[in-house]
Amino acid sequence: MRASTVVYKVTKRLMDIVGSCVALVIFSPVILYIVIAIKLEDHGPVLYKQTRVGKNGQEFELWKFRSMVQGADKIKGQLADQNEIEDGPMFKIKDDPRITKVGKFIRHHSLDEVPQFVNILKGDMSLVGPRPALPREVAEYDERDMERLQVIPGLTGLWQVSGRSKLTFAQMVDLDLTYINHRSIWFDIRIIFKTFLQMFDPKDSGAY
Repeated sequence: MRASTVVYKVTKRLMDIVGSCVALVIFSPVILYIVIAIKLEDHGPVLYKQTRVGKNGQEFELWKFRSMVQGADKIKGQLADQNEIEDGPMFKIKDDPRITKVGKFIRHHSLDEVPQFVNILKGDMSLVGPRPALPREVAEYDERDMERLQVIPGLTGLWQVSGRSKLTFAQMVDLDLTYINHRSIWFDIRIIFKTFLQMFDPKDSGAY
């Protein structure tokens, strides 16, 4: 392994640890408000756990603030014909009826992802990288799609700041592979900065 590669990996991991710790401190008041809001809306669980696929196909448990009604996964099959991602295995609906009022707000500002800073501290994820896919999505990947699994998945990435849900699956893969082939600490910093701006001005982010 080249020295430059080692330096990159060590620096990236340090940035993940420091960045996640700082973020959890900064977001702590917001976390409290989100927890209260979710509980007040329907008295259900605050967190949602989901199995995702990480680097080299290794599965892990990803955490989010719950943004959908309880039992949303059971309703998903009834909405299959409304999927707005025309290609690939992903599932997205802009006005998904399963999303709660609180959920719509935290999704629009990407606040539902805040618990994933814990995933980053554990090493399952990084601040920047391809978004971790669901096992059922990976089962439908072709050889090129599988290249997304070369690196640790991220909380944010190039496709999140380049259109997000407005993009096709093929465009998402293209952007992820562009990131993988050109990844650097400086590239990560640029993506993090753009993500931060979108959180406060998300009207064109494509987040839903």
